[in-house]
Amino acid sequence: MRFIKFALSLLLLLGLIYGLNIPISLSNASLPPLGKFFSPAKGFWQNTAKTPLEDQILDLPDLNGKATVVFDDRGVPHIFADNIEDAMYLQGYLTAKDRLWQMDISTRSTIGRLSEVIGERALERDKLQRRRGMLFAAQNAIKGWSKDEATFNLIKAYSAGVNAYIETLSPEQYPIEFKLMNYEPEEWSPLKTAIFIKSMAQSLCMRHYDIPATNALNLFGREEFDFLYPQQNPQQSPIIPADTPYEFEPLSPEANQPNPLPVDTRMGLVPHRSNPLPPPFLGSNNWAVSSTKTASGNPILCSDPHLQLTLPSVWYEVQIHTPEYNSYGVSLPGVPGIVIGFNENVAWGMTNVGRDVLDWYKIKWVDDSKQQYFLDGKKMNTESVVETFFVKGKDPVKDTVHYTHWGPVVHEKEDHPYQDMAMRWISHDVSPPSEMSVFLNMNRAKNYDDYNEVLQQYVAPAQNFVFASKEGDIAIQPTGKFPLLKKEQGRFIQDGSTIANAWNGFTPMDHLPKSVNPARGFVSSANQHTTAPDYPYYYNGNFDDYRGRILNRKLAKMNKITIEDMMALQYDDYSIEAEELLPILLRELDKEALSKDQKAMLTSLENWDYHFDGDKIAPTIYDVWSDEVYKQIWDEIYAIEDSMDILFPETWRTIALMKEQPNHKYFDHQDTPAKESLTEIVNLSFKNTNATIQNLKEEGKSLKWANHRNTKINHLGNIPAFTSKTIQSGGFHHALNALSRSAGPSWRMIVDLGEEIKAWGVYPGGQSGNPASPLYDNMVDAWSNGEYYEIEFMKDKDDQSEKTTLVWEVE
Repeated sequence: MRFIKFALSLLLLLGLIYGLNIPISLSNASLPPLGKFFSPAKGFWQNTAKTPLEDQILDLPDLNGKATVVFDDRGVPHIFADNIEDAMYLQGYLTAKDRLWQMDISTRSTIGRLSEVIGERALERDKLQRRRGMLFAAQNAIKGWSKDEATFNLIKAYSAGVNAYIETLSPEQYPIEFKLMNYEPEEWSPLKTAIFIKSMAQSLCMRHYDIPATNALNLFGREEFDFLYPQQNPQQSPIIPADTPYEFEPLSPEANQPNPLPVDTRMGLVPHRSNPLPPPFLGSNNWAVSSTKTASGNPILCSDPHLQLTLPSVWYEVQIHTPEYNSYGVSLPGVPGIVIGFNENVAWGMTNVGRDVLDWYKIKWVDDSKQQYFLDGKKMNTESVVETFFVKGKDPVKDTVHYTHWGPVVHEKEDHPYQDMAMRWISHDVSPPSEMSVFLNMNRAKNYDDYNEVLQQYVAPAQNFVFASKEGDIAIQPTGKFPLLKKEQGRFIQDGSTIANAWNGFTPMDHLPKSVNPARGFVSSANQHTTAPDYPYYYNGNFDDYRGRILNRKLAKMNKITIEDMMALQYDDYSIEAEELLPILLRELDKEALSKDQKAMLTSLENWDYHFDGDKIAPTIYDVWSDEVYKQIWDEIYAIEDSMDILFPETWRTIALMKEQPNHKYFDHQDTPAKESLTEIVNLSFKNTNATIQNLKEEGKSLKWANHRNTKINHLGNIPAFTSKTIQSGGFHHALNALSRSAGPSWRMIVDLGEEIKAWGVYPGGQSGNPASPLYDNMVDAWSNGEYYEIEFMKDKDDQSEKTTLVWEVE
């Protein structure tokens, strides 16, 4: 009997041990093996253990020389190496130490491998990423990069450093996300660096409107389409001032003639969904002011890239010092070198250009097998790539992607094969060999000539590179590889059965506009149009209509500028959109018919100064009201939005219509027999706004703008426990402090280019990717409050201060 009890107990114990060491499957996810996860020796407890801060000697036999790494109180590594190869090796090692899981999950996400670690719920997204050709793009980058042996060796050195760190880890030392998802880190490689680069290209230059614009054109007809969707805002203040001369002879005028092969309207309304697209206006602000406008007599450069806000942050702060150069700034985890920063002579920053470099082509198949398609009457073979997805907990899944002359066929519909479309994207092209040398060479630039030479090799994603030097030069140049287009080419879906619709080459680099030491004393960009309409090359894209205007307005008025002035400008939350729209709304409002609650709202709006201060209520009322008005004006478009992608008129166009043509036919509800007016729409919207505000009050929700906007910095894996609290600062997506619900300023940097370089910076996160580390989100509060850290730009390894916390000697 005792033997039977013992046997049963043993079986139960073995079952419990087994159960605790296998994943627990749920409907759409799985839990890690609980025994391993809660193990004090190997589980998450190890991630909470404090690593002692002590100097040490690190043995890395792959280094060619000796090196020193000095850590400051924010965990920023200052790398001092005898040669650049060792510096890149150490950069890879240190980045992996702090951001290994971020590097892994970012590359998996980009090339469609998420379902391997999180299961079936990621499969459709993975399929879309493969159909978009993201791995294909990265492989083509490697084809080009490998031809520049010197630079490619630096990429390999960085990869070797990452792998050297991975080799030091035992399972209990894995970042907690690996334990939660129950998988192990993989070896790093130059291909993964290319994948990370392509993930940034996807965020910054994959936005397109061909499908929604084609649907809008078919829905409204040409005349109405042109009226509702003009390509230039006449109030725009372009990056390159309108009076800037173009010192080149444009290429043949045929490139700017109307497209002889207009969109095939017989295609009808297109049901394909182009979503999910990158969020709009992941753009940024940057500017440089000349010595004539500053109190110190030194040029000042400011860089302020806006991206999706995540924990860990997209940026990793670092200093790299070698005999070749001494540079400081932020890097991308997984990519060698410094992307935005400064050295002992110059500073640089970037904003997104926003031009459309992705076009859709309708494919004409030979037959249903889709092995061949027509191009200029000839039958062309597709390259069929069978993609295999190893789905966690499921059998492998296969999908076939057909590659054409244009690129991969992303959108396919079995019931409508005549609407299958291929994607032509600039980032699919084989990269030039020197592409990765751009930032490495910018790190060592000494003057304007170096900056200008470096930019000749830059391809994508196209960026507005701002520049300033100790010599006193300031400049800005929108740089990248831009297709030569006929007028309106790429604005709509194109016929992929004729080569005449192909891009006609690329704009020569010396035909790209630039502004160097302008008389106005500053250069700037905020994702607005690059040029005035007189630029001789056609382009279209996604451009901001407000931040560039307020930036140029304020900079033009400023003199004797201080660092504090620049900090305040980066944090500025004034909205030109509100300045232009709210007076029109108040003009149409019937103030005599308002209820007590509505009058209180009116008083708040009338006393508002158009600043989106986090503590104010007026911005919340304005935001709800303006959204309600917009939805009621364009009700006919919202009515079909659920069935297809459709282009909406821009905010500036809507405001202009309200101001100039208040009796236009679009100020009417299509689902009522009566003919409404703008006045009726505004008043009804105000009534609805009041109802929304009162409901929020009854629910006990705060009406303060910061709480209504509800900005949070989400963990990259969407783990709520690792996500930030609600950010309480001001900001608005059309203000310079362009903070929205999930995106905003990702690295604020200000550099004073005096005899001794001084700089300030902050980003919303911390150096560590470990949620249990005090350096995980230690800079969020300072960033939220508009505060900065003075940067420790060390001259050499012995130039230490009270901020030095740790020194590693590397042998």
